[in-house]
Amino acid sequence: MAIYQFILYLSLFMYLIIKIGNKIITKYVSRQKNFKISLNDKKAKTVGAILKSILKYSVYFFGIFTIISIISPKISVTGLTFAGIGGVAIGFGAQNIIKDIINGFFILFEDQFSVGDYISIDDKSGVVESIELRVTKIRDFNGDLHIIPNGLITRVTNHSKGNVRIVVDIDVSYEEDINRVISLLSNLCSKFKEENGAITEGPIVQGIMKIADDKVTIRVSGKTKPMTQWNMETKLRREIGEMFKLENIKTPCLSIKLLKEG
Repeated sequence: MAIYQFILYLSLFMYLIIKIGNKIITKYVSRQKNFKISLNDKKAKTVGAILKSILKYSVYFFGIFTIISIISPKISVTGLTFAGIGGVAIGFGAQNIIKDIINGFFILFEDQFSVGDYISIDDKSGVVESIELRVTKIRDFNGDLHIIPNGLITRVTNHSKGNVRIVVDIDVSYEEDINRVISLLSNLCSKFKEENGAITEGPIVQGIMKIADDKVTIRVSGKTKPMTQWNMETKLRREIGEMFKLENIKTPCLSIKLLKEG
């Protein structure tokens, strides 16, 4: 009975240590953002998550080994045999844990990505929610949370490093005055940049990209801040569509040919 009480008190102690430690880490990281040599917001969140993860696993290991050291004298020979087998299994598992931890530190110190970045790892893409000692958690646009062991992260594409290019191709009827259309698009692009702070470069009319029998394809491109490209591209398409409607600019229609039998 005394052992069970000890385990209960130890568990409560571990819980309080983690709770208090997390608050101290959060306060410390928040203070660092106020200094010139400090971390930016993303980096601060990443470092905070790593420190909290280290604290959590350290407390867990301390608790587990404390409990084992107390109950080990009471274990029978059969129990020791099973404990030995379990120790071997834990040893193999520890290799993967160590690999995850080491790779986690490389991810942090090489600044491969930070909390809040939009990244792709193999076939999984999403926003980084946390980088922990063993795993990285990313959430995709469907809301699914992907938990990936750091040891399995060998190739990463970070879509949040630098500005992102947006491209809009517009099909215009071959009958239209192309120079007029390009002029109207140029005016729209200038106004679009003034009204949208997320735009960092352009947008500009690159020119005619393709000529077909019934249409001319004109390309508009620019650059935006990371994570704003989808919204900016959608908004630009919408404004171009509204301008085409206002200026009575025709777009190619789907033509259907009817063949008479006989």
